Amino acid sequence: MSDKDLPDGEHRTPEGVSDATVEALGMLSEALETVERARGQLYTFHQLTGEADLALGDAVDKLREAGHDDVARRISEDLVGRNVLPGRWTFQIVEDYDDGYWQVFRDHERRAREELAGGVRHLAEARMKQDRRTDGRPGHEVSPEDVEG
Repeated sequence: MSDKDLPDGEHRTPEGVSDATVEALGMLSEALETVERARGQLYTFHQLTGEADLALGDAVDKLREAGHDDVARRISEDLVGRNVLPGRWTFQIVEDYDDGYWQVFRDHERRAREELAGGVRHLAEARMKQDRRTDGRPGHEVSPEDVEG
């Protein structure tokens, strides 16, 4: 164990793993976290677009009820249920992203971690925690098991 490691048993640098490797894996993990955030935004886009389409359908119904059949028909035929990209609704975009990018990214991050650090996650962050925490202070415990209750 390096003196840089978090002494919790789960976040110790395996024998022979260099500081440079820990740093590189940390950067890879950070990149994955950014992709996870992007994926969340994509799901937000998907849900908001779906909500908008349903609200648009309600607006079209109200236009019909108000006697504006031509406007309602034009909007309904051209915009309600329209693809947001050629041939795709948002669920198809999400599926393509998940299968063609997100999962591939996750697989590469996991495989690199397994090959280079025995699968240990968040080594760089654990080192940062160890470096920044004040040993023995409440709120600075190594793990939940160390919190006195």
